[in-house]
Amino acid sequence: MNTHGIWAIYRFEMARALRTLWQSLVTPVLTTSLYFIVFGGAIGSRMQQVGGVGYGSFIVPGLIMLSLLTQSISNASIGIYFPKFTGTIYELLSAPVSAMEMVIGYVGAATTKSVILGLIILATASFFVPLRIEHPFAMIAFLILTAVAFSLFGFIIGVWANGFEQLNFVPALLITPLTFLGGAFYSIDMLPQPWRTFSLFNPVVYLVSGFRWSFFGVGDVAVGVSLAVTAGFLAVCLIAIAWIFKTGWRMKN
Repeated sequence: MNTHGIWAIYRFEMARALRTLWQSLVTPVLTTSLYFIVFGGAIGSRMQQVGGVGYGSFIVPGLIMLSLLTQSISNASIGIYFPKFTGTIYELLSAPVSAMEMVIGYVGAATTKSVILGLIILATASFFVPLRIEHPFAMIAFLILTAVAFSLFGFIIGVWANGFEQLNFVPALLITPLTFLGGAFYSIDMLPQPWRTFSLFNPVVYLVSGFRWSFFGVGDVAVGVSLAVTAGFLAVCLIAIAWIFKTGWRMKN
């Protein structure tokens, strides 16, 4: 394996994040702070607890997951799409770096940035609401698994996209609505039937529920099911990446 090539891609992507620090880090943190002010202040004053957890604390895992999903997709998709847009992808394709090594470099950098952002948002949340993490190892596991899975998904989107409109299509019209409807700001137990049953078909429900369980020991679904769904989505993304390699996407780009 060409570790030097992987490290070069990884280092370049991390350096790009530092060059766009405001967009990569400050903006998501400010947005999350506004969520705490609006939801935690306005709704939290009227809804004291959800499942025995204060509402301000209850929404923290959902806010972290919302940022994690969107930033993982954005970081990975922009990382591979921008070289296609500028034409520098041919320099990368002519380098002695395999497709798998390329994925490891781009997805590894996107995952790192997303996990760092999630931890920073977690630290920011501690200034607004009291927090406890009952299962810290499970929290880290869900954080990394989700970041890797959605960074892979973002890489696939970046390979597929032929323009910035397509690049933003999936996050804007699919991921963000599914996250808002996935129990990020409420428990699906609060929903009447048949909407509660309908919510169980939303995969984001399982991601948010498992992540929230790692904080407070409570979730909308069993933690084992949440972990299985997260791992399943990761496996689907890996299969999709393998299919892209098999069909020779390098020659099509």
